[in-house]
Amino acid sequence: MTDVRKKKENVKMHLKDLRLDLKKMHLAVTEELLLPEPDEVKTLMYKMDQLLKVIESK
Repeated sequence: MTDVRKKKENVKMHLKDLRLDLKKMHLAVTEELLLPEPDEVKTLMYKMDQLLKVIESK
């Protein structure tokens, strides 16, 4: 597998993970009227940062 292909798969994996986490958070806010815990938000921000590093790496 080429580096570009590995990078693409890695980005897909990160995006799927983020999407799932955000979907859960959205459901909690809209259906249960619960705001996310600060640690949950920090974790998502960390995951987004990791995704950016993957995307920006050469």
